Amino acid sequence: MTVDPNLSLPLLGGLSPAQFMRRHWQKKPYLIRQAVPGVQPPLARAELFDLAGRDDVESRLIRQTTAAKKAGPGWRLQHGPLTRRQLPSPKQAGWTLLVQGLDLHVPAARDLLSQFRFVPEARLDDLMISYASDGGGVGPHVDSYDVFLLQVSGSRRWRIGPVKDDSLVPGVPVKLLANFEPQQEWLLEAGDMLYLPPQWAHDGVAEGDDCMTCSIGFRTPTPTEMARDVLQRMLDALDAPEREPRYRDPRQEATATPGRIPEALQSFAQHAVIAALNDAYSLNSALGESLTEPKATVWFDGGEALQPGDGLVLDARSRMMYDDRQVFLNGESFRAGGRDAKLMHQLADQRALSPREVARLSEEALTLVQDWAESGWVRAAPRQIGVRAPK
Repeated sequence: MTVDPNLSLPLLGGLSPAQFMRRHWQKKPYLIRQAVPGVQPPLARAELFDLAGRDDVESRLIRQTTAAKKAGPGWRLQHGPLTRRQLPSPKQAGWTLLVQGLDLHVPAARDLLSQFRFVPEARLDDLMISYASDGGGVGPHVDSYDVFLLQVSGSRRWRIGPVKDDSLVPGVPVKLLANFEPQQEWLLEAGDMLYLPPQWAHDGVAEGDDCMTCSIGFRTPTPTEMARDVLQRMLDALDAPEREPRYRDPRQEATATPGRIPEALQSFAQHAVIAALNDAYSLNSALGESLTEPKATVWFDGGEALQPGDGLVLDARSRMMYDDRQVFLNGESFRAGGRDAKLMHQLADQRALSPREVARLSEEALTLVQDWAESGWVRAAPRQIGVRAPK
């Protein structure tokens, strides 16, 4: 699914995606009442609790307790998998269950996430769901990423404000701002949504039972984070050409300081590194592979071969992107050109190809897609009843 950038959306309070991106994205918060009227939780509470107990799902339990000696509220953090016995009763106040990557496991969460595809896929992190009992929350904190906070069940009171002091409360397992100064406050009911740019402090507290909030998060990597992964991939892919010239120093003089590194060797190393970094194709390839690398909790068990007349869809866990010369899928890069490139771009944008579109792929591209299907990266699309596949 793609979104028309110029179409006004209830999701954005009547703004078009283009207007929202110009006015609010990474600039200022935005409250949208009834962004998703009649919204339903992507899954029931019991299903969420079961999901938190799986090894391939990232989950956290945060409990707020009363510390001894009048020290004020205390906090406990426990990482999953979490069994049903480890989860408190919903009637017990002051606890929160966080489950990451709900879009990878729950079709309804994936459908909800698709409404936000007016932001580049390269920026998307995941859809997290927060279940909180009455009074539950994670405390005043600040995130380094853009986030849409959609209330899907119950009520949550949000207080927000710009960060004036980013010092943290010492000695607690969660990152709490020590001097949080809220400037605005709203109670969000089911269907309401709040957008927050990075570095806006916020504190959400559940009011009543069965409070569920979906957080659609968009990653904002630091230069160091991106450089570390991209450079490592470039190094791994660096091949020496045939008859590569070696370092030569015919003018090197005899030295009385053999421990000193020659300036000529330093210059040789500098030029070698710069030359490697100036390979734009290699850099872009490494970047695309990095951006589409599945998370550590994601693995594929293999799939089934496509049959003649099949359409195809990307597996929910697959990440696919492209640039002008390559397509990237699950941490790997592939060259593409001409009609194949257009169809691969469509697969990345729409996450599906019809049987007719699959039939237009070249023999080489079909072989590649078949490999993806057998790896579980793509799968056959459900066939529509009464529709004849093209011959």
